[in-house]
Amino acid sequence: MGNFESFVKAANDIIWSNALIYLLLLTGIYFSIRMRFFQVRLLKSMVKEMIGGDKSAAGISSFQALAVSLSGRVGTGNIAGVATAIFIGGPGAVFWMWAVAFLGSGSAFVESALGQIFKRKEFGQYRGGPAFYIEKGFKNKKLGKIYAIVFAVSTIMACGLLLPGVQSNSIAAAVKSAFAIKYVYTGILLAVLLGLIIFGGIKLIANVAQFVVPFMAIAYILVAVVILVMNYDKIPGIFSLIFSSAFGAKATFGGIIGAMITIGVKRGVYSNEAGQGTGPHPAAAAEVSHPAKQGLVQAFSVYIDTLFVCSATAFMILITGMYNVKGADGNLIVDGGVYYMQDGVKHVDGSPTYTQAAIDKAFSAGQEAFHPDFIGTGSYFVAIALFFFAFTTLLAYYYIAETNVAYLTQKRGGPLLMLLLKFAIMAAVYFGCVRTATIAWDLGDMGVGIMAWLNVIAIIILQKPALKALKDYEKQKKAGKDPVFNPVDLGIKDADFWEHEYGKETESANS
Repeated sequence: MGNFESFVKAANDIIWSNALIYLLLLTGIYFSIRMRFFQVRLLKSMVKEMIGGDKSAAGISSFQALAVSLSGRVGTGNIAGVATAIFIGGPGAVFWMWAVAFLGSGSAFVESALGQIFKRKEFGQYRGGPAFYIEKGFKNKKLGKIYAIVFAVSTIMACGLLLPGVQSNSIAAAVKSAFAIKYVYTGILLAVLLGLIIFGGIKLIANVAQFVVPFMAIAYILVAVVILVMNYDKIPGIFSLIFSSAFGAKATFGGIIGAMITIGVKRGVYSNEAGQGTGPHPAAAAEVSHPAKQGLVQAFSVYIDTLFVCSATAFMILITGMYNVKGADGNLIVDGGVYYMQDGVKHVDGSPTYTQAAIDKAFSAGQEAFHPDFIGTGSYFVAIALFFFAFTTLLAYYYIAETNVAYLTQKRGGPLLMLLLKFAIMAAVYFGCVRTATIAWDLGDMGVGIMAWLNVIAIIILQKPALKALKDYEKQKKAGKDPVFNPVDLGIKDADFWEHEYGKETESANS
């Protein structure tokens, strides 16, 4: 087992090397330039398309697709990941996370538009994602099929079997810390709740996500806003700290400028998932008249994840001073006195403890200095936030895995495999609560990393249909029309649903 763990770690070091991080970043820059920085030009359209659109018997609404997508994007990384970025890169890392979100929205548009263009209808519902557009979009169909199968298998292993246990373990640990509830009870509750929802299919998943995700995200952001208002006099100084640190103007952080940019880019990429291939799955399930509409909505989801939720965490931590920063020599250059104990060892690195301490300092009278044994507002709130963020991530994981099972089966033995997947993910969630499985986390990372490599290369190769769709969308909007997609007019091949079924769907709906 030791050799296997060493192999997995070595593989992850290669897969999640700086090469992937900067490939994702450069891809976002490239698409932003190709689309003339649509994320600025079409910001109003992003918001309008997000709240527009209706669900149908086969598809969910644009907002529901956004909510399911955000279920996967907004998770434990928005709390622990931001703290890690500040610990390694200082306050300036937050600026680089913002920059990555702005640029990454270009990749999010392309992959989600492709998901819509090449979606198909199976058993009365829309299915789509990277496996679907890789197979349809590649001119060499044999290569495309193999490529797509590798992506689908990697996705099922990562999202269906490995990562769910890690998310449930995070929930169980937070609940145990705040409410002293045993891991086994949390495991049973999570497995049952998850089962009740996923057996209802994408419609029920979407209905749960559209209420839980906005509610928890808004509540989390509101807490941050309250803390900012309570410390309003410090707000200009925090912005000054972030921007001056980002470019090495702050002497304290001058020695870690390289680490600052690297960790800011990495955490931004990890958090918003733009270009990694997760967003296109729920995007393809949306009922829209034009693929660019959902592409714009999914691009906006990157902003929500990073510019809103991650920023909320960063502002709470920075304005209360509840954080540490590691210098180039490994010693602390900022010591906020925040730490946690694990197996008798004191840890000062980035963790949800930073956020807990920040909220405790703001809302618990007399709690100016951090104390690891104090359980107050911060502990309870972060536990609840982690529960909802991680639980909705489990819903997104299941749907993504289910979609790839549907791709592999293509109506052959699908129902039985779907049933097995449901029980498998419920078991993974339970065992994740009662066991600490570091190897599962590493294997899950490897699966997601393979997904990211395969998808980002694919969207670079297959970008033309998505770019044509955006150009067509803008042309129709300029003419005062509600854009309707016709792949034949644009010279896009193999968009079978749009070419052969969309018109019939519209006619039957009107009759």
